Amino acid sequence: QVHVVESGGGLVQAGDSLRLSCAASGRPGSRVAMGWFRQTPRTAERELVAGINWSGSSTTYGDSAKGRFTISRENAENTVYLQMNSLKTEDTGVYYCAVKIYGPEGSWLPRAIDYWGKGTLVTVSA
Repeated sequence: QVHVVESGGGLVQAGDSLRLSCAASGRPGSRVAMGWFRQTPRTAERELVAGINWSGSSTTYGDSAKGRFTISRENAENTVYLQMNSLKTEDTGVYYCAVKIYGPEGSWLPRAIDYWGKGTLVTVSA
């Protein structure tokens, strides 16, 4: 069993920055892709924010994150970070860490994710 734990959410003002962290423990293995999804009041399903492959050599960003958010990882610790800059009120939502071990490489559809964290709330006020 793989345990996924997020941290770093909170209340910030528009224009501020926030950094989310996520650690995968248990026995995730060495070829683990990790990423962030979010669910906002405007979306019925979780949408991809950013994903990074097991080696850190490839990243994928959702349209809302491009140019503002950066995903990075520490492979030795199976830890992934999401640096969010220039936050907007529409970024408000629950952010979920995602761990993909068996899903297709390069796929960041929610159904490709093997393990989810419980989520951390990010609230951006005007």
